[in-house]
Amino acid sequence: MWESFRKLFKGYMKLERSLSDNSVEAYLRDVEKLEQYLQAHGGEKLRPQDITLSDLQGCIQWVSKLGMTPASQARTISGIKAFYKFLLLEDMTQDDPTQLLEAPKLQRKLPDVLSFEEIEKIIAQVDLSTAEGHRNKAILETMYSCGLRVSEVTNLQITQLHMDVGFIRVVGKGNKERMVPIGRDAMRHIDVYRRNVRIHMPVKHGEEDTLFLNRRGGPLSRVMIFLVIKELTKLAGIEKNVSPHTFRHSFATHLVEGGADLRAVQQMLGHESISTTEIYTHLDREYLRDTLSRFHPRF
Repeated sequence: MWESFRKLFKGYMKLERSLSDNSVEAYLRDVEKLEQYLQAHGGEKLRPQDITLSDLQGCIQWVSKLGMTPASQARTISGIKAFYKFLLLEDMTQDDPTQLLEAPKLQRKLPDVLSFEEIEKIIAQVDLSTAEGHRNKAILETMYSCGLRVSEVTNLQITQLHMDVGFIRVVGKGNKERMVPIGRDAMRHIDVYRRNVRIHMPVKHGEEDTLFLNRRGGPLSRVMIFLVIKELTKLAGIEKNVSPHTFRHSFATHLVEGGADLRAVQQMLGHESISTTEIYTHLDREYLRDTLSRFHPRF
C-alpha cells in the first residue's frame, strides 16, 4: 500500500526538488521507518492518510528504544514531515499529522577543527611520486581553499573551472549553483594534475568532463576521499577525528576567526540559512574579547 506513495514521493524529490540520489534515499528510509513501526505494532493496514499524531509519536519512541540517537530521530522526523508536505501538495491527504510533532532537543556538537598548521601537515604527507598523489594533493588543496562538500568535489567538472578569473562554479545541494573563489595553490595543483596526470589516464565514456578520476577513469567515490584523508591524518600523527567535512569546517572557521563577514561565508558554503553557518562561529574567548576591545566604544 505504501510502496506506490513512496514511488511518487521519490519522483517528486528527484524531479521537483532536484535532490541528489543520496538525499532521496535518506528521505525514503525515513518513511520506511514509519512503515516498519506500523508493521511491528499491528498498523500495517493503515494508509498514510490514516496516520495520527499519536502514531508518529509512538514511532519516534519506538526508534528511540531501539537505540537511535536524538540527531537520527530528528532526521527521521524531518523526512516524515517532508513526506506529508508532499502528500498535502498533491492533494493525497487533507491533514498533516506532523504539524505538532516535535523533534528531540539536540545539543549541537561541533566537529573537530584543524589549525592551519595541521592542514599543512596533513597535505604534506601526500606522496607526489605517484599519479594518485598529485590528484590527492589537488583535491585537498581545493577542499580547503573553497570549503567544498565531499560530494561537490567528486562531482566537480572541468567546465566549472574558471581559472582565468579565480573562481569555480559549484553545484551544491538541490542542484543550486554558486561561484566560489579558489586560491592560487589550489589552482596550481589542479593545473599540475591536469597537465601531468589526468591527460595520460583512460577516461570512461561519459566522464570526459569529470575533473578528479580514479585509476579506472571513473569518478571518485566519497568513501575513497574519506579513506585518503584518514590515512594522511594518521601519517601526520594527528589524533583528531578528521574527515572530508573537517576541511570544510576548518575553512569556514579560519575565515570567521580572521574577521570574514558571516554572510560571505554563508554564500561560499552554499548554506540556505544563515543559522546553519552560525555553527562555524565557535570562536575562542580571546577572539571575542579582542573583537569587543577593537570595535565596542565602551569596552
